[in-house]
Amino acid sequence: MTVTLRLVLDQLVTPTSRDLAEASASLAQALVDTAPRGCDVAAITPAPGLPDDAGITGLSAETRLSMRRRELAASWQLGVVPGIGRGLIHSPTALAPLVRHDRVNETHQIVVTLWDLRAWDSPDELPRAEVLATRALLSRIGKHADAVVVPSHAMAERLAEVAKAKLVAKVRVIGGAPVAGFRVPSDAVGRLRALDLPSSFVALSGGAAASDGLADAFTGLASEWDGDVVVLDVPEGEEPAVVELASAAGIPEARVHARGALDQWDRAAVLSHAVAFLAASTRTDWPWRAVDALALSVPIVARDTPIHREVLADAAAFAAEGELGTAVARALGPDAERLRVLAGDRAKGFAWAASAERVWALHAEL
Repeated sequence: MTVTLRLVLDQLVTPTSRDLAEASASLAQALVDTAPRGCDVAAITPAPGLPDDAGITGLSAETRLSMRRRELAASWQLGVVPGIGRGLIHSPTALAPLVRHDRVNETHQIVVTLWDLRAWDSPDELPRAEVLATRALLSRIGKHADAVVVPSHAMAERLAEVAKAKLVAKVRVIGGAPVAGFRVPSDAVGRLRALDLPSSFVALSGGAAASDGLADAFTGLASEWDGDVVVLDVPEGEEPAVVELASAAGIPEARVHARGALDQWDRAAVLSHAVAFLAASTRTDWPWRAVDALALSVPIVARDTPIHREVLADAAAFAAEGELGTAVARALGPDAERLRVLAGDRAKGFAWAASAERVWALHAEL
């Protein structure tokens, strides 16, 4: 008898986040590739189903639901989950068919994944409706999920501060990784040219929100770096605000290049030309861009937070608020080569194959 693990792959149909879409695809392929004997992997998707270029080979089946993602999310939040059936269900995000079930007698498991706790870390930066919906979803997860995957122990500890004990007991830590196949493309120089970026710069990530930490990062850079600055993942419409933050810190507007979310090849091209990456966020999110920077052996300067300490370990120059300038000076100067080597070594600890094996072990445990 074959045991099928079904993945909720809504992000590959209607992505709300490029990072979540890449993580979903990478984990799905890794689960297929590492499936134990007698097990296979299938998909659960909203309409219109997986696109031809989803990039996943080896799925045994696809349960294509009649609703599109937005309607599906609303339905599932109300506990209405027609057409799902029973079995092992794993969601690489927080969206899952959460209903009351009997894991033992019905052989029905539901596992969800949380990548950030922004609704608790920085609720003032989000619409009130989104905060309320996220907190309500966490309550539903606590009632009906059999396990909750978070990517770091720092996030597990933070979750323990905001969630009920019943949910905390269900938490398991399984780390993320760069998108599968992440590497410097052969046409990196051409991609930089197409993005209208210089050939050397310090890279950052984030927007104008206070928890992104760009104001403090720009202040640290202004005293130690007189070259260009590239900011990735800037939310649409926040580009002028990011440039204004840099200008207020003393960095001329002409040296600041704000860009939105890039695909993996453009992102790799940009990071490969960075003399350093500055991880400035103060939230307990999974640090997607910092992990990308590790994979490309980029020297990293990071705000001293529990999540950065855990993920980056000794592969970063850490600094408290207001002290980033000193760390930047070290990363651009005497510590540059050492940080490059340590980043490359640390990157070996993040791979989707290892994460997939832990997911299979989790479902076996349940």
